[in-house]
Amino acid sequence: MQRRSVAAVPALALILVLGPVTAGCSSGASGQSGASGASGASASAPTDLLSVSGTVGQDLNTPWGMAVLPGGDVLVNSRDTGTITRIAADGTKTNLGTVPGVVPGGEAGLLGLALSPDYATDHLLYVYYTSDSDNRIARLTYDPQQPAGSQLGAPQPILTSIPKGSNHDGGRIAFGPDGMLYAGTGESGHTELSQNLDSLGGKILRMTPDGAPAPGNPFAGSVVYSYGHRNVQGLAWDDQGRLWASEFGQNLWDELNLIKPGGNYGWPEIEGTGNRAGFIDPVATWHPNVASPSGIAYADGAIWMAALRGSALWRIPLAGTATAGPPQPFLPTTYGRLRTVVNDGANTLLLSTSNTDGRGTPQPGDDRILRLTVRP
Repeated sequence: MQRRSVAAVPALALILVLGPVTAGCSSGASGQSGASGASGASASAPTDLLSVSGTVGQDLNTPWGMAVLPGGDVLVNSRDTGTITRIAADGTKTNLGTVPGVVPGGEAGLLGLALSPDYATDHLLYVYYTSDSDNRIARLTYDPQQPAGSQLGAPQPILTSIPKGSNHDGGRIAFGPDGMLYAGTGESGHTELSQNLDSLGGKILRMTPDGAPAPGNPFAGSVVYSYGHRNVQGLAWDDQGRLWASEFGQNLWDELNLIKPGGNYGWPEIEGTGNRAGFIDPVATWHPNVASPSGIAYADGAIWMAALRGSALWRIPLAGTATAGPPQPFLPTTYGRLRTVVNDGANTLLLSTSNTDGRGTPQPGDDRILRLTVRP
């Protein structure tokens, strides 16, 4: 990754992609903290809080998005091949098929994956992917009764014209506790897009399941929910329904932000904490060499953040809208780069690595999804 751009889950389970990270925290007050920041550093991670309890699946190709099906099987997509795979409890993998129209390259390809809130009845999957002209969000049916490789229906785009690039494509999608679909986008290397409310780049978007602007959005007739972002990679809600997002910085600060409707998060005017009127400062910041954050999830009073370049799983304890203490790195360098973290609701975290993307060093079995146990 180049450094040019900066549902409510009641239980304790996550799916992650691994990567090394070191962080510090900031609550928007003066100063920033990080690996070499001015005010504080990361705390040591308690060894009895998290453990690896098994491997869900392995030998995966550039896994990016993940979703847990009713019953516990896991869906994971490949950024570079455009395929979606189902992994059963015994590790058996079934190829659902390939999403047509995916054009991979650099950080582009088949990215986010989410289940419809009404999946039990409509059997719909939502995907965020790069086409030959843009990034877009589409929905498609999944029919496991069809032969392997032919279980996906044709994608029906619900939102198009999200700027694309070889880098800074965003890509995370998730349904919130309000039943609306949220998407994190990047500015595709064009920094001016982040402050342009007529562009979908460098934003967090909020829409209905049909792709229309969601009721109550801050800008009339628009799917834009917040702006001034560089490259949003993770979305998660805490137990009070507050939305959090992780974001790549450029050269100085990666960010964890608490998202407010209509909020301006500063890029490209500000990277990290700016203490300037009209801009919202991050709650926590990291230097890119210890973070480069990807997916996040909420569990047990904390945000868990997968780090790519930092090769660690960061725990950021929360006290309401602020941090309750310094971030703590788990599994540092053990599994390499980490991409996605998902709470599966069973006191476990499912974590995926990201070492087959050309930037990591694959180990035997990579890429894989690990099952982690969180101890309250």
